[in-house]
Amino acid sequence: MDPSLVRKVLTYRWLVFWIMAVAYVFVYFHRLCPAVVALDLQAELQTTGGFMGILASAYFYPYAIMQFPAGLLSDSLGPRKSVTVFLMVAGVGSILFGLAPGVETAVVARVLVGLGVSMVFIPTMKLLSQWFRVTEFAFMAAILNIMGGMGALTAATPLALMTGWAGWRVSFEIIGAGTIAIAILVWLLVRNRPQDMGWPTLAEIDHVGPGTSLPPAVISLSEGAKRVVTEKYFWPIAIWFFFTLGVFFGFGGLWAGPYLMHVYGLTRQEAGSVLNMIAVGLIVGSPMMSFLSDRFLQSRKKVLTLFSVILCGLVIFLNLYPSGLSVTALYAVMLILSVSSSAIVVIGFTTTKELFPVEIAGTSVGTVNLFPFLGGAIFQPVMGWILDAYPKAVDGAYSLDGYKAMLLLLLAASVVAMISTFFIKETFPTRKR
Repeated sequence: MDPSLVRKVLTYRWLVFWIMAVAYVFVYFHRLCPAVVALDLQAELQTTGGFMGILASAYFYPYAIMQFPAGLLSDSLGPRKSVTVFLMVAGVGSILFGLAPGVETAVVARVLVGLGVSMVFIPTMKLLSQWFRVTEFAFMAAILNIMGGMGALTAATPLALMTGWAGWRVSFEIIGAGTIAIAILVWLLVRNRPQDMGWPTLAEIDHVGPGTSLPPAVISLSEGAKRVVTEKYFWPIAIWFFFTLGVFFGFGGLWAGPYLMHVYGLTRQEAGSVLNMIAVGLIVGSPMMSFLSDRFLQSRKKVLTLFSVILCGLVIFLNLYPSGLSVTALYAVMLILSVSSSAIVVIGFTTTKELFPVEIAGTSVGTVNLFPFLGGAIFQPVMGWILDAYPKAVDGAYSLDGYKAMLLLLLAASVVAMISTFFIKETFPTRKR
């Protein structure tokens, strides 16, 4: 095989990856930004906590609904076309959000954003399956999650500073323009697989191509979808995703900001600094998950169970000490929350992919990715309704009793998530031999 072609494949795949990784930064920014600007939005749009939950979750409903179609589109239409079109929609939605004259337009804008960014993660997983080796998948997914952490980072202190400087409206218009720019780069530079460039596949480079192995199986979209939803081991991981990410998106993605400001009296910038630990947890925790699973424990299931136990313990701690913690302790709480309910998804998605043939990687990961966003879509408004059910302070702040009730809901969810890991199938590759 021509060494120059091999070098081109092994080099160009990183360009493909980093463009998609930057796109994923925007996905996480749009996902978590309400936590920092929630009180500004609530004041200017003159709405309740329950409606703020609906506004924030307006991102999650279209995102969740699109996960199954996202898998099908990734396996059929291909990542390049899908991502380009949908990121354009997200950019328009972000600009519209910045221009929104009232809550109705704001909700429509968030729906457009959620719809648009729904076609980034699953297509990226599909691209990883085409441009990288099976043994590289968990590590690459970890790097992608690190970039998600960078998005979470920009949605905390940088967004707080930007909104203080230019206002939340201009900030979202700038982010919308950046989203459109990334969409253009995807169209110009990303390709679905090496063969689209006339280059050899990774299997051929590794000398296990058509001449030495059976050709890949052809699985129709309907057959692939059927295989996913009828696999009994698919459902425990789906339940785990729903409740674990319900905790993360409901608290870390929206109500942690108001909680820090109302219960602890932090300013928006101070709360944003504490919320930065969500990004740090993603950045530090994601490669740690890959190392623990691939090298140290050599297990997917053990890692999922371990960190579900840690998440449950953290929420128990918050229920015992809902107020009165030091700022240092709050930093630690947000860091552990991020690692145990967000960075851990690297192993969740790897487990899902390993349950099924690579030919339906997009369909399998896309279907399971429906559940974390259903969790976010349901938990965010429910938590807002819980807070609204308790009397507010004179300045409009939610009461400590309201936050205590909210934390009880998070405890129940974390317990269910932990129990579901006991029924997850071990998929670590060496155990298949």
